[in-house]
Amino acid sequence: MTKSEALEKVLLSFKRYYNIKQEDVTEPFAAEAEFRTHDEHYFLVKSAKLFESESKEYAFFAVEDSLDRKRFEELDERAWTEGLSRVQPGEGHKSTDVLLIILADKIEESLFPVIKKQRHYKSYRLSLYGWSQYRLIAIELSTGRIAHNRQGQNLKKLFSNIFKQ
Repeated sequence: MTKSEALEKVLLSFKRYYNIKQEDVTEPFAAEAEFRTHDEHYFLVKSAKLFESESKEYAFFAVEDSLDRKRFEELDERAWTEGLSRVQPGEGHKSTDVLLIILADKIEESLFPVIKKQRHYKSYRLSLYGWSQYRLIAIELSTGRIAHNRQGQNLKKLFSNIFKQ
């Protein structure tokens, strides 16, 4: 499977719930996706609003021939800072998560434990105005190996199913 076919397969699985953007995306990414959810709770009538919350997720898709430590750090830093720049903390903001998906033909062997330990987290006003978490998953297309951080654990099953077909 080529990198472009793999990217199309992944984007197809995200298309149902995310707004996908493949043009005018942040460099060095091949595509971006955005997910938003808004929730309001009332007590009997709409005028008696108890609370409202909004969650967002920004996904960045990178396609690489070979992923080494330097390139991984560039992608990681760019995704996290770009995702945080879009956060609007305040009342009603629950969370804004950042997701980095890397599709590479070859991933440097020493990078697998680094990916597993990668973590970013930020809270806004002691979490009163929400927080941001970082999920990461990297797929080595030549072997089918998947590396992810702790927050990206739930993505492993999704990507295993995508590339099994």
